[in-house]
Amino acid sequence: MRLRFMLGEVGGGLRRNMSMIISVVLVTMVSMFFLGLGLLAQKQVTMAKGYWYDKVEVSIFMCTKDSSAAASCVDGAVTPAQRDQVKRDLESMKPLVEEIHYESAAQAYERFKQQFKNSPYLSDVGPDSMPASFRVKLSDPSRYAEVVAAIDGSPGVEAITDQRKVLDTFFKLLGVLSVAAVGLAALMVLCSILLISTTVRQVAFSRRREVEIMRLVGASATTIYLPFIIEVVLAALVGAVLAGVALWLLVVKGVADLFSAEGRGGDVIALIGADEVWQVLPWLVGGAVVLSILVSWLSLRRVVRV
Repeated sequence: MRLRFMLGEVGGGLRRNMSMIISVVLVTMVSMFFLGLGLLAQKQVTMAKGYWYDKVEVSIFMCTKDSSAAASCVDGAVTPAQRDQVKRDLESMKPLVEEIHYESAAQAYERFKQQFKNSPYLSDVGPDSMPASFRVKLSDPSRYAEVVAAIDGSPGVEAITDQRKVLDTFFKLLGVLSVAAVGLAALMVLCSILLISTTVRQVAFSRRREVEIMRLVGASATTIYLPFIIEVVLAALVGAVLAGVALWLLVVKGVADLFSAEGRGGDVIALIGADEVWQVLPWLVGGAVVLSILVSWLSLRRVVRV
């Protein structure tokens, strides 16, 4: 009997306050969506770092005939003896140096022609302008400085670049975007707290006569509060589930298709997928439920005196 009464109260409350319930659903959906987006963005940064840092290489560019500005290139283009010495120095740094790939000036020029075949400036670049280079893969990319200390300034070496430095700037940008998403989510959560609190107070005020009757017949605080709390929890639960569906569509049907092998990305970057969305979804649903219970209970205690 008590359960039937409780369910009847909840059903009647949902019908009478449908507009307020819909507003709670929408604000919860938006806030949980941005929170999930921030969490997924942080996961993407972590996955991308692991993916790219395993692939980054240190590039050692050799002197060309036009590299007289560098102190190690005063004698002009790199000689075979200088090139072989650099290779021996790199091989002596194993196991830090995992792989060594040499690209001659002619190979570099062929690759350049393929990459910029439609450029009007291609005719201005000749084979002698392209530097030969060593591309070195390290077992620990964070120890890049050791390679620089050993090779930089060697005869025939014009410059050393680390792809990780370029990626760090990119990852910092992604990190800022993910923090901004979480900050926006926190703002939306605050808005949802205020809206839930206001909704609960208005609903309790509109049903003050029923509450007063329940108090007179000796109903406990839990019996009085529970219908209000269930209504808000159901609305928050629906909003959190809708946020999860929106995230799933964004990741699986949006980002994944955009960067799929048939599309434009191929295996250029490791992307989050449906598994990561399912990992985040319980946090969104659980957070929405716990938040709605706490806010509803505290709001009712201030409005309904039992």
